[in-house]
Amino acid sequence: MRSTNKTTVKDFILAGLSETPTLNIFLIVIFILIYVITVLGNTAIIIAYKHSPNLQSPMYYLLANFSFLEICYVSDTCPKLLSNSVGNNKSISFYGCVTQMYCGLLFAGTEFYILASMAYDRYSAICRPLLYNMIMNKVSCMQLVAGSWLIGAINAVIHTSLTFTLPFCGSNNINHYYCDIPPLLKLACVDTKVNELTLFLISGLVIIGSFILTMVSYVKIISTILKIKSVTGRKKAFSTCTSHLMAVSVFYGSIFSVYFKPKSKYEIEQDRVVSVLYTVLAPLLNPFIYSIRNNEMKCALQKLLHAVPKKC
Repeated sequence: MRSTNKTTVKDFILAGLSETPTLNIFLIVIFILIYVITVLGNTAIIIAYKHSPNLQSPMYYLLANFSFLEICYVSDTCPKLLSNSVGNNKSISFYGCVTQMYCGLLFAGTEFYILASMAYDRYSAICRPLLYNMIMNKVSCMQLVAGSWLIGAINAVIHTSLTFTLPFCGSNNINHYYCDIPPLLKLACVDTKVNELTLFLISGLVIIGSFILTMVSYVKIISTILKIKSVTGRKKAFSTCTSHLMAVSVFYGSIFSVYFKPKSKYEIEQDRVVSVLYTVLAPLLNPFIYSIRNNEMKCALQKLLHAVPKKC
């Protein structure tokens, strides 16, 4: 039974990824490299879109927005993780924790629906090519992006307000490297069943809803591609979806591995490690997925670096 002695929490103490000094130094170097490469790589995609006439299409407009989100997402957790790892002060202020949680939920929720929008774009291009320019016009693209941000914002407001209106008492040690809902609920002085149910229902609606939309688009895409008689035509059509499918697999795979796995006594420790996949590694992989597998993006990036091969 929890103690009823409630105290006003002014700050929280975040756990690092490792308490071993030697391993911690190694992780600091790795995460600095990951953060720098992630920011530079995703920024390069945005600049390539802005300055390349060949990339002025709905697909790359959505990709540029997705890259911006990846920069925001990794910047929400990585700098604080690094500063806590370098110094002895591992605290984060109460309102700093509120801000970090809100931003993390906002960016994650928005990403789900940006990915779904990108799947819808590929569906429109492959399944309804004659109407593509009408369906994916500038206004509809802006509406898809704005709608994604709105869903992310609503999701973030609900969870953040419900979590931080709880009274906290006793320990202020968060058993995680950033402010996330489950470890914070463990510090509350009151019963958190309502919060847990809300987390399950709304997060499930956001995650599963966007996943279903994405999968429905791809079921129709694959069905259409299989009807193409030419092998070359099928390969060409499917190649336009490969990069997005890889991004979807990385992001949803890591999310599902945390939120839809069996409970175990190692749950918190495992979640701290696995959550690195979608907060740090997924944003890192995005530039490589879309540049290595996409000739148009590859050529645009090479032009920015003034190293243009003949085939571009």
